[in-house]
Amino acid sequence: MDAMGELRMEYEASLIRDMLASGLRSITITLCDPKPVGDESLALAIDSLLQHDRYLAENPGFFVKATSVADVERARRGGKMAVFYLYQNTAQFGRELDRVDLFHRLGVRSCQLTYNDRNLAGVGCGEAGGLTSFGREFIGRMNERRMLLDLSHANMQTMAEAIEASRAPVIVSHTACMAVHPHRRNTTDENLRAVAARGGIVGICQMRPFLTRKKADNLHAYFDHLLHAIRVAGIEHVCIGSDRDHRVIRLSPEYLAELKREEGSQVVDDELPYFIKELNGPRRMEVVRDGLAQHGLSAGDVEKVMGANLLRLYREVIG
Repeated sequence: MDAMGELRMEYEASLIRDMLASGLRSITITLCDPKPVGDESLALAIDSLLQHDRYLAENPGFFVKATSVADVERARRGGKMAVFYLYQNTAQFGRELDRVDLFHRLGVRSCQLTYNDRNLAGVGCGEAGGLTSFGREFIGRMNERRMLLDLSHANMQTMAEAIEASRAPVIVSHTACMAVHPHRRNTTDENLRAVAARGGIVGICQMRPFLTRKKADNLHAYFDHLLHAIRVAGIEHVCIGSDRDHRVIRLSPEYLAELKREEGSQVVDDELPYFIKELNGPRRMEVVRDGLAQHGLSAGDVEKVMGANLLRLYREVIG
């Protein structure tokens, strides 16, 4: 299970079959660009949701739209992939708490409180500040509707205050460990422990700049973060949240142009490549599973990190 990864509609069937062959049976995907605000963000959120609904419906041999753990089990039995929906910002909700109900009815089961900047609910990793009064109300409504609160991209103050405010366990679906490699998108040990203390889970991402400055011979860095998170938060509270494309990426002019169209000024040439070579492609779950075993985890503990922990969280929060 991937707590946050990419599923692009242009993926060829052979690529999806490779993803499935790696053992991947559940993925939570970001529905749309989280950066727009106001009316644009709402229109984009709805359009993207409907577009993904059509895509999944047109590919029933590969995918199951997932709104519960029963859908994960159904996907596993059928050799398919359960697809959960995530928004990476709350901009599309405005101040309308009833939109939580609307998007829940449409099948959204998790939402990030913030992206990188300040919004009505709290503050992202690019600024200082914390959870707002509206943010507390928003979390309360998410708890009522059994929508999973994702605190990826939040700054550490907002993250800590949101963990405390939520009545349900939370997830930080795609992050890494600040103590291993300082980066604004990474999470402190204090907050790793706080997430775990409330029954939540932290997903360790595969974005190379979050993991290490080394641009080659760096697979060890990913396992450094995974093992640190396990030591700090506990084996029951760590999962995989790749935050990565499943294509085999080559830094061609065409790919760089695509990346800059999608991410704009967030793309910094010195931070490329975003990938770790051994995790660059659709079979990377096998690399992670084998690597955890090679680092001494028992078969049961490998299973927890590869999906059982996330399934437990989804069962408790989403149902």
